[in-house]
Amino acid sequence: MQVSGHGGNLRQLARTAGKAEADILDFSANLNPLGPPEWLRALISSQVSSLVHYPDPDCAALVQAAAERYGVAPDEVIAGNGSTEILYLLPRVLDKQRAIIPIPCYSDYTRACVLAGVQVNKIGVRGDESEADRLKPELQPLARTKQPVGVQASACLHLDLAVPVVQLRGTHHSSLITHHPDLAPLAAQLRGDELVFIGQPNNPTGLACDPDALRALAAKHPNSVFVIDEAFADFVDGLDSLTRHRPANVVVLLSLTKIFAIPGLRLGCAVANCKIIQCLRELLPPWSVNSLAQAVGVAALRDRDYLRHTRLYVRQQREALAAELRPLEGLTVFPSQANFLLVRLDRKDLDAPALARRLLDDAIAIRVCDNFEGLDARYFRVAVRTGAENARLLDALSQILAPPTHSSLITHHSSRLCRTRAKALMFQGTSSNAGKSVLTAALCRILLQDGYRVAPFKAQNMSLNSFVTRDGREMGRAQVVQAQACRVEPDARMNPILLKPNSETGAQVIVMGRPVGNMSVADYIHFKPQAFETAKQAFDALAAENDAIVLEGAGSPGEVNLKHHDIVNMQMARHAGAPVLLVGDIDRGGVFASFVGTMEVLAEWERALVAGFVVNRFRGQESLLKDALDYTQRHTGRPVFGVVPNLTDLGLPEEDSVTFKSAAGDTGPRDGAVEIAVVDLPHISNFTDFDSLRIEPDVRVRIVRTAQDLGRPDVVILPGSKNVITDLAHLRESGLADAIAAMAHDTKTEIVGICGGYQMLGETIEDPHGIESSGRTIPGLGLLKLTTVMALEKTLVRASGKHAACGLAVRGYEIHHGRSSVSDSLQPTVMREDGEVIGAGLPNGLVWGTYLHGIFDADAFRRWFIDRLRARRGWPALGKVCAAYDLEPAFERLAAVVRKSLRVDEIYRLMGLR
Repeated sequence: MQVSGHGGNLRQLARTAGKAEADILDFSANLNPLGPPEWLRALISSQVSSLVHYPDPDCAALVQAAAERYGVAPDEVIAGNGSTEILYLLPRVLDKQRAIIPIPCYSDYTRACVLAGVQVNKIGVRGDESEADRLKPELQPLARTKQPVGVQASACLHLDLAVPVVQLRGTHHSSLITHHPDLAPLAAQLRGDELVFIGQPNNPTGLACDPDALRALAAKHPNSVFVIDEAFADFVDGLDSLTRHRPANVVVLLSLTKIFAIPGLRLGCAVANCKIIQCLRELLPPWSVNSLAQAVGVAALRDRDYLRHTRLYVRQQREALAAELRPLEGLTVFPSQANFLLVRLDRKDLDAPALARRLLDDAIAIRVCDNFEGLDARYFRVAVRTGAENARLLDALSQILAPPTHSSLITHHSSRLCRTRAKALMFQGTSSNAGKSVLTAALCRILLQDGYRVAPFKAQNMSLNSFVTRDGREMGRAQVVQAQACRVEPDARMNPILLKPNSETGAQVIVMGRPVGNMSVADYIHFKPQAFETAKQAFDALAAENDAIVLEGAGSPGEVNLKHHDIVNMQMARHAGAPVLLVGDIDRGGVFASFVGTMEVLAEWERALVAGFVVNRFRGQESLLKDALDYTQRHTGRPVFGVVPNLTDLGLPEEDSVTFKSAAGDTGPRDGAVEIAVVDLPHISNFTDFDSLRIEPDVRVRIVRTAQDLGRPDVVILPGSKNVITDLAHLRESGLADAIAAMAHDTKTEIVGICGGYQMLGETIEDPHGIESSGRTIPGLGLLKLTTVMALEKTLVRASGKHAACGLAVRGYEIHHGRSSVSDSLQPTVMREDGEVIGAGLPNGLVWGTYLHGIFDADAFRRWFIDRLRARRGWPALGKVCAAYDLEPAFERLAAVVRKSLRVDEIYRLMGLR
């Protein structure tokens, strides 16, 4: 459907389709699929204050930047409000009687000449047979177009300019056709009194002429003026711009609008003989180029990296799109070097306008080319967009056009149509610990309640709080909790990359549940592309098995020092096709500034993924936020999807150690309660081992960090550690080691070690392979006669067994490199079902440890353990389970509150579930 003389009229397209402008996927406008460069928004923001002044009427800085970029003198450059403004002035300035315009071409060449009273001659320039027609010989007989109306026509050869392409200098792209147009018919028309307009590359064909042939033609006809329109030249690999070695009778039009995706700013320039430039300046309206456009133009003209990246990306996407279009029945795809493709539809039952109407019903716009001279209603043009957007066009076309008859092609296209993919949504945060993990779990449970098969996903998690799946793979505990909210078995695909920090600048890297080594920050950045491929494969596998996936980001997408190699936030959201809700913690303060600020530092493609915001942890009356919510929407163009109240005592494991380490010091009652002190180690891991103790009515849990904090508790627990050797040194430096040893000797306090804490209780820890150190052997606390050696292979196993002293069942998981040898003087405390001893202690039970994480989650054992502490105080044992460590009621409570707080129906529509 041709709704205007040009592509990209989004308002008219949306009105015709009966949809919102934001819903239109526009293939009719040939803009950079990467969108504007990331520096654009920041630059414009920095220039807003300058809007109180008139812009520089001479565009001095912009002209100088263009002169430097194109290697010309400043007086050979003029800037305009888009190159089209200059184009319309040229026929008036150059004082020629007629114009020669090879067709098909950009229609404004003709219009500019007609408005200036210049006679127009249109001519086809024949070249060799096109590659597209060689691919489909049965379609070779080309219909001839009607004679153009209202202008003189000479040798109008249908689509001849679309056929050839020159081999470009400096390109290694071997698939380009190597023939160039025969310019003899054009040369034969030249008398010296004409303008010649040539698109380089041509619009709508996307093919460039041989620059040296154009220079030679211009040199041979010095009295003719050649206007070479290089609006799309920056998309072409290795194109030799005519701004260099330019004959005096050549004017080169240059556009920054298309390559930098800023059509709303309007910015272009021209390079020509200084006399022509001076004449153009005299006709150009004052202040034609506004201050923002001038500032952007200066930066754009100096940005070579963006151009290189664009050309590589466009070439890859263009080739992939063309390869997918060619097998579709009735389509002939012409070769192109630009960021668009010309396509011919040879069907008796369908022409390009009808195809455009059907595509627009799916909110996809293409450019019908029947208003290009030399083309008819069979032709349409599509811009090259991102891979995901191109795939959407291909799917829509495949639905409309009958599949090809060749069986392999049927399989090829039907596989894309039949592939199922879960609907997705991602929670990202304005900071760490904003509540993303809990909201992910909540939406997972809500989706489950509403009958959807749902799974959580976090591409990369940095946490020392991990878990072992049934098949012996390690994953982040937060995704385990989210899996429980979905009532599905935890799966390493839900957290394909797990980072466990073991130093200030390094971490153990776990991929699909298996450790692949310790890496520094620099090493991991180098490894990230490989990790991202694994993450995408994991997501795709989950998406094929579920109706919905709720993704969680990490930290903030606005970390400008990190996001260029991000694999967990916006890059993952783009791969998943997941709209993003940004979560902000209002309890910290500054949440609305965080929303606005985050949006300001995002690239345009990242902003496009953000659907809205969620205010989290609000205390008070929601109506008081109305002005702030309205302001946020006005400033960002995105709504707030809900205000979630501050939820205390959720009864769910924490997302990471942030909350644990910021704890006030103790939880639980003070009177009539046994006291359990948990030592906060610098590299504490699996701190959720103690969550179940907090729910008991007669237990007070304290977090201690210094010897002075220790007091006289009933139990001191040394938790797991990702770096046992470093954390043991910390215990000694802080005085905690001596204080714990003293307690062990006075037999009034029970000392318990879990995993790394168990190893610390022993006599020595050896690290011959440098897992956590430089190969040292260090002494332990010496409270148990056991030695530990760090092994290369990590133990990862789910385990069930019993506690030897009471015979009660316990369950959990093991995650450790250490292998501990136990002296005969110690008694086993925990034994697995297979008979393996995974814990030992003193015969009196006052010092013991185990490798079993989650040992206190078993309700009966936990009560026996607490009652034993009560008896030691002389208090009566309660003798029955007083609290059940069951997350189901917590999930149901959480889902009820969040369902009430969020606009769930709108979120479902956002996901495409309704």
